[in-house]
Amino acid sequence: MVTDRFDAAMIRALPRLRAISNLAVGVDNIDLAAATRAGVAVGHTPGILTETTADLAFGLLMAAARRIAEGDRYVRGARWRTWGPKVLLGRDIHGATLGIIGWGAIGQAMARRAAGFGMRVLYLPGRQATRSARSRRTRTSAGAGLSHAEPTTLQRLLAESDFVSLHVPLTPATRHMIGAAELAKMKRSAILINTARGAIVDSQALAGALRAGRIGGAGLDVTDPEPIDANDPLLELPNVVITPHIGSASHATRLQMAELAVDNLIDVFEGRRPRNCANPAVRMR
Repeated sequence: MVTDRFDAAMIRALPRLRAISNLAVGVDNIDLAAATRAGVAVGHTPGILTETTADLAFGLLMAAARRIAEGDRYVRGARWRTWGPKVLLGRDIHGATLGIIGWGAIGQAMARRAAGFGMRVLYLPGRQATRSARSRRTRTSAGAGLSHAEPTTLQRLLAESDFVSLHVPLTPATRHMIGAAELAKMKRSAILINTARGAIVDSQALAGALRAGRIGGAGLDVTDPEPIDANDPLLELPNVVITPHIGSASHATRLQMAELAVDNLIDVFEGRRPRNCANPAVRMR
């Protein structure tokens, strides 16, 4: 599980270990270099959860923009007395600008959903998001077939987007890539969506920006730490929607993920690399 840590010390402590099969696409809980040195193949579950996670990401965007969770609490708290023209005013999604940081499968699936709402899409590929200087060629080819999507720089994406959605893996380069400086570049009305990993965002900086009105809101499926601490200041803010890391949590998707995780192990025990191998350079035991 993503909650199981396989660092170098753990891998060294398991001399008979042959394979790790992660029930997730992200492998930030596993030291891939240590696994590769030890001849341990690491399987994961990419692809299967793409559409389901994008569904949840866009759901958080809508919930935060239209204040759906706030509205539910408003009704349950017996505060709904009558209709009013200024009650729970939110932000339009149609015609807005969506900034996508990380142009992989989930980021592109998010862009396809945005097309249905007539949104303008700015995107930053994952490698570009880590400040790697390669790649106008990569960015252009990745956007093929998504004519409403435009590659750009991080600075422009933050400045022009009404919604910023994160879809990069957690690595040393992306840890806290959204901090106080980046939040300060966003529109005051902008909403941050994170369904990737909690530590990509500096949580203290995010809470401070939300409390000060530096940005308009947030929709989070991941936090840092997980589970979120009961005293975390984010829980006190009405303009934050938080779900418990359920991006891939549909019946069909979780079943397919489990089957693929098992298939990855079977591959190893039959002498093959996992069909979805996160460390393809490994020389298996």
